[in-house]
Parts: sequence; C-alpha cells; structure tokens
Amino acid sequence: MFHELTIREVRAETPDSVAISFDVPEALDKFFAWVPGQYLTLRAIVEDQDIRRSYSIASLPGKPLTVGVKHVEGGAFSSFAQSLKPGDRIQVMPPEGRFTCRGATRVVLIAAGSGITPMVAMAADALAQGAEVTLVYGNRNTGSIMFRDALDGLKDRYVDRFTMIHILSREPQDVALLNGRITGNKLAALAQAGAVDLAGADGIFICGPGDMIDDVALMLDTKGIPKDHVHFERFFQAGEVQRAPRSAQAEAAAVHGVTVEVVLDGTRRQFKVEADDDNVVAAAERQGLELPYSCKGGMCCTCRCKVAEGSAEMAVNYSLEPWELEAGFTLACQARPTSDRLVLDFDAA
Repeated sequence: MFHELTIREVRAETPDSVAISFDVPEALDKFFAWVPGQYLTLRAIVEDQDIRRSYSIASLPGKPLTVGVKHVEGGAFSSFAQSLKPGDRIQVMPPEGRFTCRGATRVVLIAAGSGITPMVAMAADALAQGAEVTLVYGNRNTGSIMFRDALDGLKDRYVDRFTMIHILSREPQDVALLNGRITGNKLAALAQAGAVDLAGADGIFICGPGDMIDDVALMLDTKGIPKDHVHFERFFQAGEVQRAPRSAQAEAAAVHGVTVEVVLDGTRRQFKVEADDDNVVAAAERQGLELPYSCKGGMCCTCRCKVAEGSAEMAVNYSLEPWELEAGFTLACQARPTSDRLVLDFDAA
C-alpha cells in the first residue's frame, strides 16, 4: 500500500508553503503513474503518532513527482513537512483520486489558497492538449501565491489560451471586482463582465475550503450550469463538521456486534464492529488491521469501497457523488454497519 520514496527537492513556494519532489525508482513507475488532479497520501510518525495526509500532485509535464504543502496552524503533519529536506525518506501511497479533467476543451479552474495544487498539473495538461483554460485563483496577497512561477510560465507559453485572474483579499487591486474572497456572486459578476465563460465551459473544477465550494456550486446551479460539468475537491470544511447521529438500526447492530469482511488487494480479512467503534476504520485499527485512509473526514475518498453484502450508513460524505452512492460505494472512515454482516470490497473499480 505505502512505498518509501526519497525526497529529491524541497522548494519554498511562499513563506508558509513548500513544494516537495520525490525520486520514484524505475521499479515503482507503474505504481506511481498518475493523472493530473490526483493526490498522494503521505505517512509519517510525528511525535509518536502515525499521521497521514493527502496532498494533490502539482507536477508539470515531464517534471518530478511533486506535491505542495501549506503550513496549517497547529497542523502536526504540515509543520513536520516544512522541516523535510532532500535525501529524507517518507512513506507514500500510490496516486488516487477522480478530480481530473481529461477530455475537457473549455476549462474553468477555481482555486483558493493551497487549492491551487491540483490545478497546476490540470492546467498544464489541458493546455498541452489544446484546451482553453481560465484560472480564478484566490489568495491573501501576492506573497501567498503558491506555484506563481509555474503559473506565470504557463501564461507566457500559452498566452492565447490561458487566462489567469488573481483575487486578493488583503492586497488592494485597481479593479474592485478582483478584491476580496472568491464567492458565487463574485464569479457571477466576472462572468457577466466577460472575464470568465461559465456557460461555455465543458469542465468547471473547484478546489479549496468547503464554504467556498458550496457557495460557488450553488451559484452555478442557479445559473443552470449542468451538474455533470461541475467537479470539486475539498481541502477542508470550515467550522464544525455536522456528523449525522448514529441511527437506531446502526446502534442495535453495533451492540450485537457486526462481522465485517473486507476485500483488499485480493485477500479477505474479518473483524468485528462493536458498540464503542465509531466506524469501520476505527474498528479495524483496534483489531490490528490497516485499511486505506487518509483524512478520516469524509473528504479525500482514500477509503472508498463498495458494499458487496449487508448495509451501512455514513456519518458524513463530502466526496462520493450520487452515482457512486447509487452503485453501493461508501467511505470506510465514515461507515457504520446497519446489518449483522457487512462485506466491503476495496478492490472494486
């Protein structure tokens, strides 16, 4: 599941963020083949705690495998990442994620802060494929713009097909519309001014804080933008996460004890979910079985699996799309069994 990679380079992007590049041995090339928009899960022991975090791939075509890490106040892993240096080795899970824009020809990318990390690779790939790309990128000020050199390089290379709009919240710009934060109303105003073609886009991708995503997505819906044109990836959810209370059915199942069988990498393992276990991942950990996970917040989709037998409910879900729910997929880090027996297939497509 995890492979140990050597850090090739650590480059400061802003005063509080770094770009970390990895050397991938030829023997692992097939495991680390990636599509722009995907992410890596990094793992390290920090202050005696096993910590995992997901970071989007921000590599340009032909360049080393790279992620961007922005320091989060009080963030154990992001603080640890700022101290990494070339030659250090770290556990890395192969690329995952479905936040990709292959095939889109008129692309609008909307990012705030470190939400730019997947957009760098997505923009470069789409432009190389001949697409027209507009990037709306929100930051506090010019000094906090991650991957600025890479984005400026793309602008210089694709001057006729790449439009870049910076929105700054703490540094005044001459055009009033470019000041403040990215909101649905601001995007609608940019569209009305002709700066962004939302109606003509066949792919709109949003990445950043959950409140920004929700606000922009609501505006796009009210404007009649087709839902299948809109894709998003959350980096975090502002405020307290509203978790659904455990249902009576899930409570009763846990009290009696639920046998859970998981299919992972072609093997089957069993364990029990009991009354004190909040979810499937927690129950597996308690019994010494390691399942795939990263954020444990229902956002990254690393723990995505298919319910092959039985049933389960989720406390929260920020990443599975309606078609996945209809197809029987769940997030193991949020799953609470509602049946006496539950079979989860992590190998399902």
